[in-house]
Amino acid sequence: MKTNHSIDISSQLKGMGTTGMNGFRTKRMFLAGAFAFAFTTACATGPRPTPVAMNAVEKPAVTVPAAPPPTAAQKGDADGQFAEALKAYEAGDLDAARKGFEAVVNQQPKALNARFNLGVIAEKQGRPADARVAYEQVLSLDPAHTPSVMNLGLMHRHSGQLDESLALYTKALQTPGHEHDEPVLNALAATYRLAGKLDEAEATGRRVLARSKDNPEAYKTLALVAYDRGQYRLAELLVINARKVAQDDPAISNTLGMIYLKMDDRPRALAQFQKAVSLDDNFAPGHLNLGALALSYRDYAGAEKAFTKALSLEPDGLEGQLYLAYALDGQKGLDPKKGVAAGEAFEKVLARAADKPEAVCGAGWAYATERAAFEKAIAFLDRCKELSSTTEQDKQLITAKVNGLQNMLKNPPPAPAATAEAEGEEKKDAAATGGAGSSVMNQLPQDTSAPEQEAPAEEPAVPASDDASGNGQTAPTPAPTP
Repeated sequence: MKTNHSIDISSQLKGMGTTGMNGFRTKRMFLAGAFAFAFTTACATGPRPTPVAMNAVEKPAVTVPAAPPPTAAQKGDADGQFAEALKAYEAGDLDAARKGFEAVVNQQPKALNARFNLGVIAEKQGRPADARVAYEQVLSLDPAHTPSVMNLGLMHRHSGQLDESLALYTKALQTPGHEHDEPVLNALAATYRLAGKLDEAEATGRRVLARSKDNPEAYKTLALVAYDRGQYRLAELLVINARKVAQDDPAISNTLGMIYLKMDDRPRALAQFQKAVSLDDNFAPGHLNLGALALSYRDYAGAEKAFTKALSLEPDGLEGQLYLAYALDGQKGLDPKKGVAAGEAFEKVLARAADKPEAVCGAGWAYATERAAFEKAIAFLDRCKELSSTTEQDKQLITAKVNGLQNMLKNPPPAPAATAEAEGEEKKDAAATGGAGSSVMNQLPQDTSAPEQEAPAEEPAVPASDDASGNGQTAPTPAPTP
């Protein structure tokens, strides 16, 4: 399928999925907790197909009786409308593009590319239900329309509907003449892996390599399968093959960093994460991994910078928002306003996940650093105390903290001199724990020590440490996401 106009519709990531996937860009990230981390790779099933040009091959409907061919005048009108709609899309006028493609479909109901483009626009405009309908309409006419298969498959996967993705890819591959479509096979292999069907994932990846011995996406999937099985050296060797034909793929460096984490070599892991973002500054998993690694070193300022960048690329990243809150919370000893900012970040998490324990408790402890936010702190800490996940020891800490905050609210605020002295002591304590010192990103070596080997990986954990903010709160280990 010819795709002339390279627009990344999904704003998704290249490389191997968070739990690892394959070559198209997808929107997943890895995340790491502040003190108990799970790193992850980018999702692998590749860049979303972009709007398809009119001159791409459009197969006639297989299950619909052939319609009389359009007259030359009709076809000319449709071609012109399609070109104008595509031009509007490229100019960012999605409403005009939508109307243009709808006009094409009205004239030529079997114009598959126009229908597909309506799905692309619906996704971009935040109308997933309309996007699904558009892709399904295309696939009812041509079950092997690769761009629609890939986009709808990704939508299923992002919704956790792995069985639906598998069925979709399998049906497309069973269409005569499409048994060896590499993008679909790679997506199938990646989805098998996400579903924990490692043998099927390996067999499908090898099926790709049997016909295309240098396919980097197949090597990535096979490497991630080896990684899942704990065969880290094998995974590394497989990624070497991927890098030979995809030297500029940031996911490969990112994956190599994951392998180094498994090998307890964090400096080299850091170098690879840095290399990933140097190859593509819009590679969100690399920034997320840098943030997680910074948190593991208690470089909260560096973590804040990395997570802020990742969230600018993936605003819907719930875990990214949570870990940004932890990064801000780690700096509250130096600047109480960071505590308030952390509380607000935790509340953004709660706006989407109302009862997330980490965010409920985190907001309480964060707001407890600024007198103006004490009442909020008390409310969140009371909620935290009632959670079933809160231990008896933590409940005692919360009770003591709430009593202290209530007593302070009953008394007048301290004199400015005393406040300044207290803040000075807090800053000394924070500095002693590395709260906001120079960034670890600048202290560790870049890619100088990395060998000519790479490997895929996904969510190795960094040893947990205590929360330097002294609130008894630790960040959870997030589950990997595709």
